[in-house]
Amino acid sequence: MILAPLAARYASWLGLPAEETALPEASPDEVRAMPVILRMEKAEPPGRTPLLEAAAAAALAVCLDERAKPGGEWHEPVRDWVSGHIRKVARRARGAHWQAVQELPGVTVSVDGAEARALLPGRVVDAPKEVSRLQISGSELPPDEPGPVPASTPVLLLNPGVTMTVGKAAAQVGHGTMLLASLLDEHRLAAWADRGFRCAVRVPGRLEWAELHPGHDPALAWAERSVIAVRDAGFTEVEPGTVTVLARWR
Repeated sequence: MILAPLAARYASWLGLPAEETALPEASPDEVRAMPVILRMEKAEPPGRTPLLEAAAAAALAVCLDERAKPGGEWHEPVRDWVSGHIRKVARRARGAHWQAVQELPGVTVSVDGAEARALLPGRVVDAPKEVSRLQISGSELPPDEPGPVPASTPVLLLNPGVTMTVGKAAAQVGHGTMLLASLLDEHRLAAWADRGFRCAVRVPGRLEWAELHPGHDPALAWAERSVIAVRDAGFTEVEPGTVTVLARWR
């Protein structure tokens, strides 16, 4: 499976000293990232939670698309990216700029009217103008009240002690779905794919976060609670080694 390198690195990544998570794995010209484009129309902005859920599903959908399998046209760029830091760069688009990125290789997901498109990863220096002209920072979305998590839906829990922009959070939940998928067996992964990789994004209380956190035993946390942790390299917004998301299979 194309996500196998993530599963192989998971426990060792959680065990790294915080400062080592930020060490570059490639020269600046060789840094690879997945662009995640968030549709944020000025007149009708999306809800924060459905937008993050769309971004999380779209990132995984690109990786597990038929075209990303061996022999497919996406296989080599996805494989090369997954083999290193799984960087994502979230950008915002509206109007004609949003329509323009629909022509680029990727997958668009819509959740409750919110839309996100994850694009085929590649070298950052090679990003097409349709992507590079889009802003990374800027518009923010207010917190919302998404309600209970639907039954049998994987949930991505954002760290309640860390403030992240919607773009940063979108990248982190995309990491979460990828890591979660890398640890699933074929049956569960196929069932999730049949549901379009739908997931729920929520902000837990601090007590729930502490109870679910894998701590120093990620294998036990996965075996007993079906929980994995996303630990960020700290290139933007958060300190190196910060656990930004807990992803739980349900």
